[in-house]
Amino acid sequence: MRRIAGLLVLVLLTGCTDTAVSDTPASPGTPPAGSSSAAAAPALDVAVVLDGLDHPWDVVRTADGTLLVDERAGGFTAVLPDGTVRDVAADLGDLFADGETGLMGLALDPGFETGRRFYSCQGSRDGEIVVVAWTAAPDWSSATRVADPLLGGIPLNERSGRHGGCRLAFAPDGTLLVGTGDTADGTVPQDDRSLGGKVLRVDPGTGERQIWTRGHRNVQGLAVRPGTDQVFSVEHGPDRDDEVNLLREGGNYGWDPDGGGSYDESVPMTDPAIDGAVPAVWSSGEPTLATSGASFVTGAQWGAYEGLLLVALLKGQGVLALRLDDAGAVQEQFRLPDLEGRGRIRSLTQGTDGALYATTDNGGGEDAVLRVVPRP
Repeated sequence: MRRIAGLLVLVLLTGCTDTAVSDTPASPGTPPAGSSSAAAAPALDVAVVLDGLDHPWDVVRTADGTLLVDERAGGFTAVLPDGTVRDVAADLGDLFADGETGLMGLALDPGFETGRRFYSCQGSRDGEIVVVAWTAAPDWSSATRVADPLLGGIPLNERSGRHGGCRLAFAPDGTLLVGTGDTADGTVPQDDRSLGGKVLRVDPGTGERQIWTRGHRNVQGLAVRPGTDQVFSVEHGPDRDDEVNLLREGGNYGWDPDGGGSYDESVPMTDPAIDGAVPAVWSSGEPTLATSGASFVTGAQWGAYEGLLLVALLKGQGVLALRLDDAGAVQEQFRLPDLEGRGRIRSLTQGTDGALYATTDNGGGEDAVLRVVPRP
């Protein structure tokens, strides 16, 4: 049974001296992880908001405090401001859920408070990945498809579900960003006839779309830097070089595994042979950490952590913090000690209340939504 945990505090700060790590390689030229933030690191409280989940993929928070969570195998759950947990009835009869694909990214429309519209990115049994627009009932008892789909034609690996993407985020100009995977097809990332291995910009009203960036492997995270037009993508590498990229219109991020009909994963994540290939602002080196969702954290309550880009780690099991300069270059990196020991972390979202919300991805009905706040 899914149950509310009453915001029970489970983990407190374990010690600032564990903050910096040296086993997380960075891209060339990135300063090593330092201790400048460690001395002033805020103590963090971590509480379970919802448990009993199985591979929850994303979580969003409305202005009134409602949390909406989805699970990869299908299903929406709302946690109301008073703590009530409600299954949201929704037509997911056409959902394709296999391997890395299923019900994935979520985003709230900027006008959600008046229109109650939200978006999901999901596999479809029609042989594609689609973005669907929904409207939520006032009491969250149900959600109804209203643009079905808003965007279609994103390729799907029907054999295994591999590299399905699929993260959603709103850009500062109001367009919907969609990060996609390459479906383990070597021709896809550099082929502008395919929507795979790309970051797309979509008009949420009309569904009109454009390829914004190309040359991606499997986009798992999108994070907009508050107060700027900077958008960062997070993606999985093969056996090395997970990446964080600063996106720019028309940019080619250099993944080209076309081995003459095979999927050649021995090539670099950012192939220098591609003219103008944009280097990553951060790279894991070897081994990979399986980077996933990402979010900036802002607000004076975060103290020395304010402004950090936080990146969820699946294989690496935790949260990586990156301090960026104004241009987006990495100045410092370290792991958050308060989120160690939680297993795989899939998504990170700063809510409208300033708290950080995280979903675990361990499976077996043992997953949870976590709420992370600086201790007063």
